[in-house]
Amino acid sequence: MIREPAEIKIDEHGRVELPLGLLAEAGLAPESSVVAFSQGDGRIMLRRAEDAMRDLIENGRLA
Repeated sequence: MIREPAEIKIDEHGRVELPLGLLAEAGLAPESSVVAFSQGDGRIMLRRAEDAMRDLIENGRLA
């Protein structure tokens, strides 16, 4: 099940808090490692660290 998008505020320290349901849908649990990168077009991507590393090794880029 895909949830409705959630508007999330960036706090004064530049932090965001993601809803647990959103994390669960993405296959992430609290304390999971992720890689964050900018697409350069207003999007910030979060990838499971193991998936991101696999993409870098196999394709030479973060997909």
